[in-house]
Amino acid sequence: MYPKMKPALARAWRDLQTVQFGVTPAHAVVLGPVDTATGALLDLIDGTRGMELLRLQGRAMGLPDGRVDDMVRRLASAGLLDDSTVGGPRAQAVRARPEAMARLGPDLGSLSLVHPEPGGDLLGVAARRGIRVQVRGSGRVGGVIASVLAGAGVGRVEVLDGGRAQPADVAPGGLGPASVGRLRAEAARTVVREAAPGRAPRTAESQGPEPGLALVVVAPRDGLQSWAPDPQTAEDWVATGTPHLYAGVLEGTGLVGPLVLPGATACAGCMERDRVDRDPAWPRMLVQWRSIHHRRDSAACDLGLSTAVAGLAAAHALSFLDGELPASTATRWEASLPGLHWRPTPVRSHPECPCGASGHDEAAEAESAARSWPEPAVAVGSERRGGP
Repeated sequence: MYPKMKPALARAWRDLQTVQFGVTPAHAVVLGPVDTATGALLDLIDGTRGMELLRLQGRAMGLPDGRVDDMVRRLASAGLLDDSTVGGPRAQAVRARPEAMARLGPDLGSLSLVHPEPGGDLLGVAARRGIRVQVRGSGRVGGVIASVLAGAGVGRVEVLDGGRAQPADVAPGGLGPASVGRLRAEAARTVVREAAPGRAPRTAESQGPEPGLALVVVAPRDGLQSWAPDPQTAEDWVATGTPHLYAGVLEGTGLVGPLVLPGATACAGCMERDRVDRDPAWPRMLVQWRSIHHRRDSAACDLGLSTAVAGLAAAHALSFLDGELPASTATRWEASLPGLHWRPTPVRSHPECPCGASGHDEAAEAESAARSWPEPAVAVGSERRGGP
């Protein structure tokens, strides 16, 4: 074992015997009591020394036998410790690609907080490299989402879209000016390839059958298709149990969500049935709007808002791919110009929808709401997670 303090959390002494790791409450940890000599040991736990050398240096500093092992155990239990040797072949495959490691350094830092066990960050990146995601749309929202997912280490990002790129599709982080006139799908593949931090390593697993879709991100250039998604488009995803996340901008309003977990949370069919129940004129208006938007050449899709929507949607997608349910699960988040106040709206299953989600919403919504708030401080022995 070559223990190493996680670099993601800044360290500061609260007083002579108490150390706080981290500034923000969501991931901060308070450790105490820690005497001055033991505190000096923290600087030596940098991944370059094995346990035997740390014990020898601890004795040289005047620490009693067992103190080094005790401190390492406390740091590990508080989620503050990494180990530069753990993780097995999958983690080693990531370590063996220094250029990709340099690009993904900030992502590894975030993953080390989400997966606090030693090596959790590398295993998280390794898991992303084996994931296949599909993005439906390559405009100001979809193109940026695809680029972010690829840049964050998702190994296979497919972008589906038709036609040729227009000047209005160009966005920082998405399709560039050189894409104008090219087939959108082809231009999007170039963006994804350039954003990716190196190709995924070829292994026996990667040479096997193509992985199934872990997630579909629905971010069409026509924001109406995210605001009022067509149930027929989502039928295959619901039938195959494929999770899908809606995102887009319509008339100066951005939306992220819902993340649909087929059979567990409300689908597009549920949303349409619910809206018809509340507004009998909705089907008539929807037919007209869909016809108008099909011919519309421009849309109110502010670049700042579209970038914010794309970033939030990509973050929610990554959270889900990393094994956590984001706040968009069974919930739609909306923000409108000019105030841009994000508002959550629960999306409920409909008893007449054949998707089978009816009866599952209460638990899903409660979990989604809980995850949208910071964790309270939790005492764990002498360590406190959550900060002051």
